[in-house]
Amino acid sequence: MTDAIATTLKIDADLKRRVVAAAKAADKSPHAFMLEAIEHQTRLDEERRAFVADAVGARAEALKSGQGYAASDVHRYLAARVRGHQATIRQPL
Repeated sequence: MTDAIATTLKIDADLKRRVVAAAKAADKSPHAFMLEAIEHQTRLDEERRAFVADAVGARAEALKSGQGYAASDVHRYLAARVRGHQATIRQPL
């Protein structure tokens, strides 16, 4: 870690006890355990935001192009394929 900046994290006694127990079970210090937890949650949030941005962009692109399939047709197609049947789907909207 480069340029680490000290900060204070106030947590209640029960959570502190749980963190200490989990850190001990993972053979880590409580500090290292909490840093990993913060890093993990931050990464999840960043990935979620990127996913939503991609979805919004894909929706805008689909609306702009006017191409797509009716959800009912897609569901029918997938259900047939899961049952092992050949399936076709109607032309895009």
